Amino acid sequence: MDRTIPIEEQKKKRRRRLMTWGGGAIVVFAALIVGAVSLQPSVARQSIAFSTVDVGVLEISINAGGTVAPAYEEIINSPIDSRIVEVYKKVGDSVQAGQPLLKLDLQTARTDYDKLLDEEQMRQHKMQQLEINNQTKLKDLAMQIRVSEMKLNRMAVELRNERFLDSLGAGTTDKVREVELNYEVSRLEYEQLRQQYENERRVMEAEEQVQALDLSIFRKGVAEMRRTLEEAQVFAPRAGVLTFLNDQIGVRVAKGEQLATVADLTRFQVKASIADSYVDRVVQGAKAVVKSGDAMWTGVVNHVVPTSKDGNIDFTVQLDTVGDATLRSGLKTDVHVVYGVKDRVMRIANDTYYLGAGKYELFVQTGDNTLERREVELGESNWDYVEVLSGLQEGDRVVVSDMNAYKNNKELKLK
Repeated sequence: MDRTIPIEEQKKKRRRRLMTWGGGAIVVFAALIVGAVSLQPSVARQSIAFSTVDVGVLEISINAGGTVAPAYEEIINSPIDSRIVEVYKKVGDSVQAGQPLLKLDLQTARTDYDKLLDEEQMRQHKMQQLEINNQTKLKDLAMQIRVSEMKLNRMAVELRNERFLDSLGAGTTDKVREVELNYEVSRLEYEQLRQQYENERRVMEAEEQVQALDLSIFRKGVAEMRRTLEEAQVFAPRAGVLTFLNDQIGVRVAKGEQLATVADLTRFQVKASIADSYVDRVVQGAKAVVKSGDAMWTGVVNHVVPTSKDGNIDFTVQLDTVGDATLRSGLKTDVHVVYGVKDRVMRIANDTYYLGAGKYELFVQTGDNTLERREVELGESNWDYVEVLSGLQEGDRVVVSDMNAYKNNKELKLK
């Protein structure tokens, strides 16, 4: 027999069913939320680097590639054709000015030098002989002039006497004319001797000057040979480190061939190159910052090559650092040359994301655990900072790491 269920009990059953279904719906909804959250892209906080936007001074620079080289380096070349007979040092040794590095075979050079000394002495004797001969010849001519002058004076006296006698009637006109003719001949002979003496003197002076000049040129050659012999004794020209040495005993070396290189490894310079379109921004005396990895050094542009080669200009930076063990010849570096300054600029840290002025998609932290992709316009830069033109505000935290893997995501979760 059927029994009627009380209405109160029916209501209780209905409430239990509704609670069961509601709880299930809540569980499903929560599961959906958890799933959605778990599927949202995320990035580990410790794997990225942040920079906080601030306002400050920005020294504007351009970037170039460079190589570290010793500030002072002297190459020693062979002054003669010879061969190496002894080696006293090795590459890497510290040397002082005047220390011997190696020895060349100088026997042939010394023989040639001795021959030059003998020839110099012979030329000197010839010069002295020429001077003596010229002096003797001039003295003979001077004596002839004196004799001719005395003869002319005697003829002048005779001419006066004949003219006096002729005026008294004791002489003849023919005699006067004869004496006059003899006097004129003697006068011409005297003048001829004087002119000959003057001409001979000038010729002899010119000849002696030519001989003296020839002897002077020859002596310069002898002095050059002497210096060559002195240089062939290969000594360190300055204190430094031996970075190259031809240490092959017995090998022949040609004149001008490199024998050794001595460098000062306490001071360095950077040899850099940049596109010639930036030539107006790289000037002598400009401040420069040199970076290699995490190391950084300051310096000054001390030389700019005025000509362009393959679209580039070369310049050198003299580093301020002295005795830094991290600097070594051949080290590849980035060179930042400062060409301007801006005050009160919004800026963020410079990193690999920056490729020049323009618009960028950067991730900005908008909450404790969220990142939002935002379009940002960037301007000038230096080795530390990049100028922010728009898209950010002072105090924003910006991701400056490489985020190319998330370029299609508008938001990211921080883990």
